[in-house]
Amino acid sequence: MMGTGDLAALLETLCPMFVLVDENGRILRVGPTLQKLRPDQPMAGKDFLEVFELVRPRTVTTLSALMALAGAKLHLKLHDTPRTALKGLIAPLPQGMGAVINLSFGISILDAVRDYALTSADFSGTDLAIELLYLVEAKSAAMEASRSLNLRLQGAMLAAEEKAFTDMLTGLKNRRAMDVLLGHLVSGNSPFALMHLDLDFFKSVNDQYGHAAGDYVLQQAARIMVEETRSDDTVARVGGDEFVIIFKSLSDEAVLSTIAARLIDRLRKPMVFENNPCRISASIGTALSTQFKPPKAAEILNAADLALYEAKRKGRSRHCLYSVLVGQR
Repeated sequence: MMGTGDLAALLETLCPMFVLVDENGRILRVGPTLQKLRPDQPMAGKDFLEVFELVRPRTVTTLSALMALAGAKLHLKLHDTPRTALKGLIAPLPQGMGAVINLSFGISILDAVRDYALTSADFSGTDLAIELLYLVEAKSAAMEASRSLNLRLQGAMLAAEEKAFTDMLTGLKNRRAMDVLLGHLVSGNSPFALMHLDLDFFKSVNDQYGHAAGDYVLQQAARIMVEETRSDDTVARVGGDEFVIIFKSLSDEAVLSTIAARLIDRLRKPMVFENNPCRISASIGTALSTQFKPPKAAEILNAADLALYEAKRKGRSRHCLYSVLVGQR
């Protein structure tokens, strides 16, 4: 009769992921590939259910119950991390000598190869996994190249999307980005304030000092608007010298008037370009989403425009609230 040692030697050749247990469920030997999953934690001498968690069937908690599952498929996991998933088949030995439990990775083989650096040498020569491993090894360079290409494509897509929503001269959001944000805020019923700002006398700068000076003024104006708003607010350039500022969750007209006053004060100071003082000012109109039931992006934009035109009509370099216009009707 074949002894336990001879059986283990045979199993190591045929089934390098076997577990040999005695009648009490204590592990006597394990295959070399299986032990490679936990190289610093010898499995021999431990109880089988101490090392492996039986996922299905869940009702089995003893070896005797496990022995009754001869021929049935087992689904297991290692108790500690990484909790590699395994499949198994149990074959009881004659005369109550214990059992052989043959394990495999199933569909988790690729994860196992990655996590434990396994090669074809770790599997039986007749294991179909070898063919899969050959494919994995042969395709690894191509897969890495594909992953690298995908990352570059994703980066290019993100860059393209960012470019599509960015004003290239000032680095602010553009009208398309503003429209998208307004759509989200309105559909989400989130309160916000919308400030429409127009630079007064900007054409004079272009006419007097050239377009380079005009570009410089626009860039400096954009910087000032970003500095005077919060990180959650959005500043967008929506026309040549027109800007829209969207203030999320802000509906206090006194606070908005204070912000507008700071912007007007800073923008009226000369901006020096090549020793030439470029003088502009700002007219601002503000509307609140809470003034409309239900709020509609086009109506809020139109209300801010009306307030802006009123500010210009009253002499420019000033701020007007849409609520004041409504009160005057």
